[in-house]
Amino acid sequence: MFTEMKLSAWSTGVRSKLSLPLRVELWNGEHVDLSSDPPRVTIRVPRPSSLRYLLSPTLYNLGRAYVEGALEIRGRAADMIRIGSELAAAKGKPDRRSNLLGAIPLRLLSPHTRQKDAEAIRYHYDVSNDFYAAWLDPNMVYSCAYFEDGTEDLASAQVKKIDHILRKIDVRPGQSLLDIGCGWGALAIRAAQHFGARCVGITLSENQAALARERVAQAGLDKQVEIRLQDYRDLSGQFDRITSVGMFEHVGVQHLPEYFAKIDSLLAPGGVVMNHGITTTDVANRSTPYGGGEFIDQYVFPQGELAHLSAVIKAMQQGGLEVRDVENLRRHYARTCTLWTENFENRFDTIGQLTDARRQRIWHVYLAGCAYAFAHDWISLYQIVGAKAGEDPAQIPWSRRYMYP
Repeated sequence: MFTEMKLSAWSTGVRSKLSLPLRVELWNGEHVDLSSDPPRVTIRVPRPSSLRYLLSPTLYNLGRAYVEGALEIRGRAADMIRIGSELAAAKGKPDRRSNLLGAIPLRLLSPHTRQKDAEAIRYHYDVSNDFYAAWLDPNMVYSCAYFEDGTEDLASAQVKKIDHILRKIDVRPGQSLLDIGCGWGALAIRAAQHFGARCVGITLSENQAALARERVAQAGLDKQVEIRLQDYRDLSGQFDRITSVGMFEHVGVQHLPEYFAKIDSLLAPGGVVMNHGITTTDVANRSTPYGGGEFIDQYVFPQGELAHLSAVIKAMQQGGLEVRDVENLRRHYARTCTLWTENFENRFDTIGQLTDARRQRIWHVYLAGCAYAFAHDWISLYQIVGAKAGEDPAQIPWSRRYMYP
């Protein structure tokens, strides 16, 4: 009786601030609607002890309760995230300047050793290749797509993204290209096939490396593309072009100067590098509002850390690189994550046969949560083109026209 009274007081308080197409079903068969509109999301509270997650509705609490089965949530993931965010906001909007994730100072001190980083990568990427193939595009590109006019399908937008990157760094036939965090090999394969580059791709994921090598062989590119299971810190040699797409988020904020210094040491004179990665929009370099970052830390990307754009540019300069071009693709990533979420939900039953129910729930809310976070400028995505600081080779174009043939 006491818990039902608390729920009644909570629902009255929420309704006084906003109207949500949400139904809350209790363990005893009773339910509460927070709007006169038909519910788009239903939260079933299976037992009284689960009510605490609903009464303290941060994205972390709601996400954890859904993943662990403490709350049963039905509806499209985009609606779940939107309603969850509005419930969290109704409790009081956090100040972006505040410490949005209490564990951040300790987490920033956590070591990014080769072993810990490899374990974190395996946790996220070695679910199974079939799992990712079920909702990614046919080339299995697991990073922000590029929509020239917003009407492209996912597959086309991913090819355009790869071409956009390769044009930006002005890849030419016969040049050597290093792809740090090569995923399933799509960028290296296209750079070899269509731009004539000699490519080395590295990853810490055994599943990715195995399939990438198969794809290289199928494309007849064994003499032009090499896929290595290798940590970037163990690389040697020099390369004319270097790309890092969706990888530097795993490096650790405090290690970014060392990371870019390593890239500088690998970059040949006159070479060009691009770093394509997610950043936080919180100037204190902390997390996303309402506990969303905390959920990702625990369930999705262990050891993952986001830096602010200003910190990335500073770290590049500290590492010996000069920034030459910066492009914001935040809206493009919101669109990408939306399409991934739609694919995931349209193939939900199939995906359920490829992994366990808990991990399926994690990815379900994670993808939609990322779409929401990018759409609302909690996080962003920047492509940053750089080169060795102070260089002025004759072959460097004077304008950006060469990027858009």
